Amino acid sequence: MKDNNRILGSYTCNKDGPLLFITAAIHGNEPSGVHALQRVFKILHAQKPLIAGTIVGVIGNVAALQQGVRFIDEDLNRTWTRENIQLKDKSSNEKQQMFEIIETLQQFSAKHQQRYFIDCHTTSSSSLPYISVQEVGKNDAFAHQFPIHIIRGFSDIVNGTIDGYLSTQGITGFTVEAGQHESSDSEAYHEGIIWIALQEVCKLNFNALKNIPSAVIKTRNETPPQKTFKILHRFGLKEDDTFKMKPGFENFQPIQKGENLATLNGTQVNSDWDNYIFMPLYQPQGNDGFFVVEAD
Repeated sequence: MKDNNRILGSYTCNKDGPLLFITAAIHGNEPSGVHALQRVFKILHAQKPLIAGTIVGVIGNVAALQQGVRFIDEDLNRTWTRENIQLKDKSSNEKQQMFEIIETLQQFSAKHQQRYFIDCHTTSSSSLPYISVQEVGKNDAFAHQFPIHIIRGFSDIVNGTIDGYLSTQGITGFTVEAGQHESSDSEAYHEGIIWIALQEVCKLNFNALKNIPSAVIKTRNETPPQKTFKILHRFGLKEDDTFKMKPGFENFQPIQKGENLATLNGTQVNSDWDNYIFMPLYQPQGNDGFFVVEAD
């Protein structure tokens, strides 16, 4: 893969409609969305179903994906701040890639009045698939068209995320966290969400395909009934902190007040809540130890 080979694929029938802009590997150690997009584009180009508008799939952090690491200099999902963009700050690999993604988006945006996005991620621990949505514009209503759990408020707590930036640009969408980094289920859930987005956004009729993709069936039938959660607390980390999550926690697992959750700089971190844990950190890179969420 060459450094400038950012576009994974695109497909259109040259029929008026929205732009569906899908990013994958914003973190280079999360290739699931890349593999899912490759499968989707392979089927689209082979079977040529009719769609309205255009779907585009884009690699986020090309250099980090090549090396199989989360990032090179800094987290690309924290660089999308108003200050960085206004100052045209390109002082790191990730800031340079941010501006390249913006340029790619602009190239495809000109022909489309309506624009949608999906940002594909995975997690370090085992997890049910879920959508993280910022309550801006039509984002929340769009997210509820998909049959998996929904988390509200992540981008309101964490500054500089790509979905936060895209939402401020009037683009409707969300982040989808499909499961653990290396899990084949994650790839299937990413693929299923992309196909359902093609149906919802680009009016794809699954009957136009030889078969309904198995990833769609899995996403619809093998996930629990949708629940909506909101974030109550972020346990943030400093650069020099030594943090270790207690083994065994998974997303949406109930926690009790007083329960030992982690160790920070040799001191136990205990829960202040009777609620649910979210995004427990089980990898060496990252500045979010865990989140606490409650069901809506």
